[in-house]
Amino acid sequence: MLWTWARLAWRDWIEREPVQLDPTSFSADLDLIAALEKKATPVVCDSERVLFMQGDPPVGLYLLRSGAARLTMDSPEGKPIISVEAPKDSLLGLPGLLANQPYSLTATVEAGAVVGFIPRDEFVSLMQSEPTVALKVLAVLAAEVRSARRAIN
Repeated sequence: MLWTWARLAWRDWIEREPVQLDPTSFSADLDLIAALEKKATPVVCDSERVLFMQGDPPVGLYLLRSGAARLTMDSPEGKPIISVEAPKDSLLGLPGLLANQPYSLTATVEAGAVVGFIPRDEFVSLMQSEPTVALKVLAVLAAEVRSARRAIN
């Protein structure tokens, strides 16, 4: 009985339209951006580019400096369940990086986007050496969690 209910609930969930998260939940404040940019290598994307795929191991953090990025999540069946356009100054890949778990979303940037890439080791070192940066990063993560919780209600 419980198994039948769970299958029906899952089927209803995956047949829904993609969840729309609050795009501002990925945004960093100016102080955090300044601290991250000191460690970031700028990357200009001449064409559409996938920064990371859902399920990939985390290699670093991406800071969207200009242009557009789309964050998506697919169900195991390949149906889109989350889709959001990330605004400028968004931190991309943060949950996977902090947990050292595979990225839960796919991030794709459009042609002309500029991102800053911070390798995992440098990001961890920055978090350990500057507690104020760590607190600001956690605030962005908390905003992402709140956005996801609101979206599934």
